[in-house]
Amino acid sequence: MKAAATLMSHWVAGVRFDDLPEDVVASTKLRILDVMGLTLAGGETPFGRAVRQASATLHPGADARLWGTPATASMIGAAFVNGALSQALEYDDTHNESIVHMSSPAVAAALAIADTRRASGREVIRAIAIGNEISSRVGSVAPGQFHKRGFHPTGLFAPFGIAWLAAAMLGLDPARMDHAAGITGSFAAGLLQCWVDGTQTKFVHPGWAAQSGITAATLASSGVTGPAEVFEGRFGLFASHLQATDTPPHFGRLTDDLGSTWDSRDASFKPFPVAHVIHPYIDAALRLRERHGLDPARIRRVLCPVAPYIVGIVCEPLAEKRRPNTDSHGRVSLSYTLAETFVRGRMGKDAYAEASLRDPAILALADRIDFVVDETFPGPEQFKGVVIVEMDDGTRLEEIEEHNRGSRTNPMSFDEIAGKFRENAGGVLAPGAIERLIEAILDLDRADDASLLSQLAVPTHA
Repeated sequence: MKAAATLMSHWVAGVRFDDLPEDVVASTKLRILDVMGLTLAGGETPFGRAVRQASATLHPGADARLWGTPATASMIGAAFVNGALSQALEYDDTHNESIVHMSSPAVAAALAIADTRRASGREVIRAIAIGNEISSRVGSVAPGQFHKRGFHPTGLFAPFGIAWLAAAMLGLDPARMDHAAGITGSFAAGLLQCWVDGTQTKFVHPGWAAQSGITAATLASSGVTGPAEVFEGRFGLFASHLQATDTPPHFGRLTDDLGSTWDSRDASFKPFPVAHVIHPYIDAALRLRERHGLDPARIRRVLCPVAPYIVGIVCEPLAEKRRPNTDSHGRVSLSYTLAETFVRGRMGKDAYAEASLRDPAILALADRIDFVVDETFPGPEQFKGVVIVEMDDGTRLEEIEEHNRGSRTNPMSFDEIAGKFRENAGGVLAPGAIERLIEAILDLDRADDASLLSQLAVPTHA
């Protein structure tokens, strides 16, 4: 029996732009728009400035652009920086089942390669669609199992999507694509200890995935070899990282209906800069606040039924989640996030500011927000949220969000996604430049040279 990676390589080698469904092409353009806006916003954060400063030493060069600045870097340097900055606000899209942030590393990698090789828009769209599909599928072999063990799915699974993305853009044959996948497996990383103290290492993972995938494909193109059974092998990714598990890996998720069923369609855009499993709770809380004119000071208690798999991600340890040390800490806290939502009435680009993290009203309400595990809730394929509010006069209010906004079932509109981009890019690019970049992305399939996008992401005075 052929290794799964071999079957995937043959599929990648045979995919042409015209094979992509129209909706996949359209959504890929929107994902490019989303990621570029997030990177522009991420560059304004202390994390973004630190990453760019380090890159000047680590990745000197003029091959590709760092969006939001006139600076340049090597190809892998630009992929790393632009990918890392895109997650600085925890605002990038997520494939629901795998919980992989698939587009941030894919867009960063593909456009860095395009800058270097002057790839066409169609090449870029094809490559990102391939990378997103593979990242989603690899992450769905054992959904939820890696988070429980302290691994970030993006750090583990997205490098494989990028390896095949880069291999496609570099013109590797299927045999060398197999080697690229095998090499990528030896780069497997993504520890989540940063969730304990609120440090920033998780934000680096999309950049590291972009860098790792390009590196693996480049090594393979020069003759370095890697194991074909990188997934299902005796010392492959799943055997080595999962160890004992009650639910064995379903390796069929890698190749079943590959090319006819696009799993990446089930990836959600984010309307809020916070861990995706919290999103339905935010929308439910905002509706309760607006519909009933809630005074946060009069809320006696908030109870949130939750799916079992999200407890270790955003609910516990409860004391830690109620008092986040940093903005990154707060973005993975259900109790703090809902408290800020109720008090401020919004969760936008400016959420989790230092003043909010220390606001006595927000913290007091966070202490009154609890959760209860509900075994009937769906798994990660559907992000559901329920918020139950008890007021000081005994009034009980409840709101349910069955599917997170931004998902395939409850999609964000184009105007919402474009509005998000305008807000994120607004502190960096002039209004006219923002509109030119939006137009160029929407017309990308007609562009002979996709490096135009990176050029348009350089700030000017016009």
